[in-house]
Amino acid sequence: MDDALPVVVIGAGPQGLAAAAHLIERGMPVVVLEAGATPAAAVAEWGHVRLFSDWSELVDAASARLLDATGWTPPPSGYPTGAQWIGRYLAPLADALGDRVRYGARVVGVSRSGRDRLVDAGRGDQPFTVHVRPTGGDDYRLAARAVIDASGTWETPNPAGADGLPALGERAAADRLSYRIPDFRDRSGFEGRHTVVVGSGHSALTAVLALARMARRDPSTTVTWALRRASARKAFGGGEADELPARGALGIRAKEFVDAGLVSLVTGFRVERVTDAGDGVVLVAEDGRHLAADRAVVLTGFRPDLSFLSELRLELDSTLQAPVRIAAEVDPNVHSCGSVAATGAADLAHPEPGFFIVGAKSYGRAPTFLALTGYEQVRSVVADVAGDHEAARRVELVLPDTGVCGGAGLFDASGASRGGACCAPPPHPVSIIPTAPALS
Repeated sequence: MDDALPVVVIGAGPQGLAAAAHLIERGMPVVVLEAGATPAAAVAEWGHVRLFSDWSELVDAASARLLDATGWTPPPSGYPTGAQWIGRYLAPLADALGDRVRYGARVVGVSRSGRDRLVDAGRGDQPFTVHVRPTGGDDYRLAARAVIDASGTWETPNPAGADGLPALGERAAADRLSYRIPDFRDRSGFEGRHTVVVGSGHSALTAVLALARMARRDPSTTVTWALRRASARKAFGGGEADELPARGALGIRAKEFVDAGLVSLVTGFRVERVTDAGDGVVLVAEDGRHLAADRAVVLTGFRPDLSFLSELRLELDSTLQAPVRIAAEVDPNVHSCGSVAATGAADLAHPEPGFFIVGAKSYGRAPTFLALTGYEQVRSVVADVAGDHEAARRVELVLPDTGVCGGAGLFDASGASRGGACCAPPPHPVSIIPTAPALS
């Protein structure tokens, strides 16, 4: 393989930019391809949302070293919004990377030069070919010695349909549905109206809290929180047991609003049909129950886009669509502890040598991905690409506990857990619907 070829990084979000910083620090050429017009374009879409990670957990070490040379001042302690994360850190980092970052460059395919997925002969000796579709231009190809996919999952949210497919009528009612945390600073679309939030992750919690605050000021504003599970117990998170206090506080406040009657909680509601009612929307559950509202906010998680990787040989878990060696660690169906271990190059490797999926996309459909996880991933992956296998094997991160015991309760159980104790496997297989991923 020609060492003069660049490593191509897909996505100029937090992990993609960090990967580039690590590559530069090791003296390796890099090209970052970003589909959006700006760095961290996905983060910009939820720029109004405050993260539950402190600044100290949101800045990558190699990126900070690169920025130090520009006179950059590290942000003080605190919890930034997405927009502040960009303005104080991600945008300056992209500027420091200069023309290594190409905007409006969507990757539409990755393969091996002269080798489709079926060809074995000499496969690992051939460079990657990365097919790029620029905004307003003709497609082109880049040759690469390695490819790091940090494209995230933001563009592929899960639908409202409880079976993982769009509910009947969901596409036709799209104008009444939002798959993003709305910017509630524009209160006109919500005050004095009824909003249904579908989902049980941290994104859903954030939306429920914002709407509940509006309802507290204006009693004509009503909020319904629809959960697929028969019990809301895990939807409130780890509370005071969460080692990220701001994350735990989300669930504590949400429970307070539910208990105060500012939020109506509906459990066991699995959407089968969505009807556009003209001036509103009606969600119909599989059991026939109806929820009529002015609008619905669907925050049921995300899934990876694997379409442009169809010519690569990937080893993905059949359930999560995550690399098989990390799937059991993050799978909410079986994972029974509040802790998750850091992941490195060995965990993220595929049968296609030199190709890695990092960041939120590496978790497939699993929830609660932290920026810290991604920074450790790219540190290890870049070390592996550079041939520093000792550094790649080293673990330099211990992740904070969530305080939540998953994998120990039944999807249809309305009471307490009927499985094993926390951090012990339950005696029977369980089924838990993944929640929406965390924002930090």
